[in-house]
Formats: sequence, structure tokens, C-alpha cells
Amino acid sequence: MGITTIIGLVVAALGVVGGFMIEGGSIASLINIPGAMIVIVGTLGATLVSFPLSAMKTIPASYMKVLKGSGALAPAEMAERLVGMADKARREGLLSLEDEAQNVGDDFARKGLMLMIDGTDPEALKSIMEIEIDGAAARLSEEAEVFRVASGFSPTLGVLGAVLGLIHVLGGLGGDVAALGAGIATAFVATFYGVGMANVILLPVATKLKGIATEEQVTREMILEGILSIQAGDNPRIVREKLQSFLPLHDRASEDAEGDAAGSDRLAA
Repeated sequence: MGITTIIGLVVAALGVVGGFMIEGGSIASLINIPGAMIVIVGTLGATLVSFPLSAMKTIPASYMKVLKGSGALAPAEMAERLVGMADKARREGLLSLEDEAQNVGDDFARKGLMLMIDGTDPEALKSIMEIEIDGAAARLSEEAEVFRVASGFSPTLGVLGAVLGLIHVLGGLGGDVAALGAGIATAFVATFYGVGMANVILLPVATKLKGIATEEQVTREMILEGILSIQAGDNPRIVREKLQSFLPLHDRASEDAEGDAAGSDRLAA
């Protein structure tokens, strides 16, 4: 998921700046330190007023999550691991999964598996893990909201920067006309910063975070269903069928893989 973010940022930048240069513009004319300060620092300040400090502290981690992806195991890979655990649990018992659970590579799955191995009641386990799912979804939703709100402030502060620049330029009205035109052009660079930052960085990040939240929630629901099925002693083939319902069609196991699972069940029997 992270690679699409990087590619998207590069393509957007090439499209905007490249189009500007094709029209005869110069990159140097887009550099305006005061305008950048008004937009960036102003947007940060307005967002800080809108959210508690705890939410603001998540901004760097949220942005890195968008660049790198969520970092969790791929849903299809996790489904296969859970099917393998179901097969092992039927043959050797739940306690045989302890080492594998410790090295599963996903905190949510590890917690659920350890609760299962410790003999937690299925209803209690389900309740605990559903609370975990809801809490994680709420946290990611708040992270996305920070960027969404900031994307609303950014263009407005860009216009504010342009107005302040025009005040300065028009204050010297009556001088060199060429200098006046250059000053007006420079003033509008702040608007470019504000609109560009909102539509190329902030709003896409908010949208991507919402997508990550949805994907992670579905994956966690799949993991919970797998753990409850393992605890109930379901046939691995049934576990596979249940878990594949959470996956997109292109990630679902082939008929050959299902046949292999069925064959292992017959051997175990």
C-alpha cells in the first residue's frame, strides 16, 4: 500500500510543476519562504487549536504509516497461517500453538491466540477482541480526521497569505510597474502552497488512512473469526471457507490449495 502513496505524490508533483513549466513558468518563481511559513505554520497552528495534543502527536507516525503501509501481515497470508494453526490444533491440541502464536508477527493476532491458548471463555475472548477492534478503528479515524481538517485550513491560509502579500505590494503602488507585477505574482504563490498542500498531501493522506482503517478492521475481524473457529475445533477446510469470505477474490486460495487442506484432514483422521 505504501508504494502507491509515493508514486501518487511523485505523479501529482510532476503533473502540477511540469504543467507550469510547459506554460513557460520557472520553478524559482514558486519559491516563497514567507508564503510557505504562512500556510504551513498557520495550518499547523489552526489544527492544533482544533485537536488535543495527543492527536497532534500522531501526525508523524500517521504519515509514515501512509508512506510505508500499515505494517500488518497481508490478510491472505494471515488467513493461511490461521488455517495451518487450525490443522495443527486438531492434531496436537491448542497448547501446541503457543510458540507459533508468540511469533505470529501481528499484535492483535498474538493477543487473541494467547487468550485462546490460556483457556479464555469464547464469549469473553470475543468481547475483549471486539473492544480492541473498535478501539483501533476509532484511533485511526481520529488520525484521518486531523489531516482532513487541516486540508480545510490550508487553502484558506493560502488565500490569507496572498492577501497579506497584496497589502505589501499595493502599499508601494506608484513605483516600477514591472516590480509591481512581480510582487503580485509572488503574493499568489501562497495560494498555490495552500491549495497544493491540501489537495496533494493532506486530503489524500486522510483518505488513505481511512482506507487503511477499513482494511485493518476487516483483517482483524477475519483473525477473530479464525481464532474462534480454532478454539471451537472446526475442520481446517471449514476455517478456510470462513476466512476466505473476508478476502477479495484475487487473494483467495485456489481449488488446489483447498484440495491439499482436505487431503491433510483425511490423513490426520
